[in-house]
Amino acid sequence: MNQTPETTEAPAPTHDAAPAPARFPRFGLAPWSIAVPILALLALALGKPGGVGPALVLALVLGAAIVSAVYHAEVLAHYLGEPFGTLLLAFAVTVIETSLIVSIMLSEDGGAQTLARDTLIAAIMITINGIVGACLLAGGGRHHEQSYTQSGVTHGLSMLATLSVVTLALPNFTTSESGAFYSNVQLAFVAVISLIIYGTFVVAQTVRHRDHFLHPEENDHAHKAPVQKVQAVAAAALLLVALIAVVLLAKTLSPSIEAGVAAVGAPQAMVGIIIAALVLAPEGFAAVRAARANRVQTSLNLAIGSALATIGLTIPAVVLTALATGLDLELGLSMQGVVLLGLTLLVASMTLGTGRTTVVQGTIHLVIFATYLFTTLVP
Repeated sequence: MNQTPETTEAPAPTHDAAPAPARFPRFGLAPWSIAVPILALLALALGKPGGVGPALVLALVLGAAIVSAVYHAEVLAHYLGEPFGTLLLAFAVTVIETSLIVSIMLSEDGGAQTLARDTLIAAIMITINGIVGACLLAGGGRHHEQSYTQSGVTHGLSMLATLSVVTLALPNFTTSESGAFYSNVQLAFVAVISLIIYGTFVVAQTVRHRDHFLHPEENDHAHKAPVQKVQAVAAAALLLVALIAVVLLAKTLSPSIEAGVAAVGAPQAMVGIIIAALVLAPEGFAAVRAARANRVQTSLNLAIGSALATIGLTIPAVVLTALATGLDLELGLSMQGVVLLGLTLLVASMTLGTGRTTVVQGTIHLVIFATYLFTTLVP
């Protein structure tokens, strides 16, 4: 008889643990993340902005759509687990970035032939120096030292070094075309090897050597509640809507971006930096949050994977665009850019070659990033 009260109390915790009422309880997604992609599509009805005010409104909507896309990609990332999660995030961000580049190239403005080069080097500097530096500084400041699986980082850096040098440095030294240009045949070759290298990276990260991109001390699902299947399906659908909205909004805003850079007297290279920074900012925040949660492996996977995806997927897209439109694609960096790229790859191979990170490495990468920004504005 004394056991009866204990039996009747058992269901109480289950009843109390029921989820609180939500506006969209079926999908389990934040209400703003559902509303923003729809709002972004509706904003396209405004057409091309005729002044600063409308342009700022569309820019805010574009930024919100990008954040929404990354939010839904992150939901899918937690559903799929590592390293599929970081791979999906990098892929989603690269699709957005490539869409922005191609849309501005098709606008036929004067800086179209150098836009891909400027955006690619900006993406490398932001990911390898800016994001990695911020992650190592934030993580090291909180946890002193952090560890990661060195083999996966080494694989990624070796592929990144190959892609970046072949794409951005070698054009200065070929003789088929004068200047910093590849011939059409050479462009096609670079596009093919970019896909091959990135495809190899994806296979290594997800199939053949998946353990090289994981760290035994990190638990991917420990920091967040499990994602249900219906939530993942809804996130996938909304991710597609958000990406479509980003592409179309980018096409609408592309003239305003270039006009704004020209109006303040900044170098044309700032267009590429703005595009890369705009797209990579949400992913950068995600990487820093992971580092502060002592998951620096996830941070490095995000940064290096994004840099690889940017080159491996963007180059084929812009090459096809250039060949189809007859645009001369200038890929070769200036000597200043080559020096900074070489310094970045050299330092990254040393700072990320020990399996341990501290604030020292983070400070070094941030100094290189600051140098890149400063010398872009003050050549």
